[in-house]
Amino acid sequence: MNITQQKNLRRSRNNRMLAGVCGGMSEFFGISVFWFRLAFLLAFLPGGVPGIGLYLLCWLIIPAA
Repeated sequence: MNITQQKNLRRSRNNRMLAGVCGGMSEFFGISVFWFRLAFLLAFLPGGVPGIGLYLLCWLIIPAA
């Protein structure tokens, strides 16, 4: 019998700077949180709206842990 553990995308309680979005994505995908924070920072550079909007959208959609 093979029991698999299902991972759910949740905002992190431990690995957070603001809302835990990047930490939660890091735990879900198994990638360093640095890369998610860098991606949001790069999305923030062209005027701020894309990065902030995407982060706020993730904050609203991804449930808390």
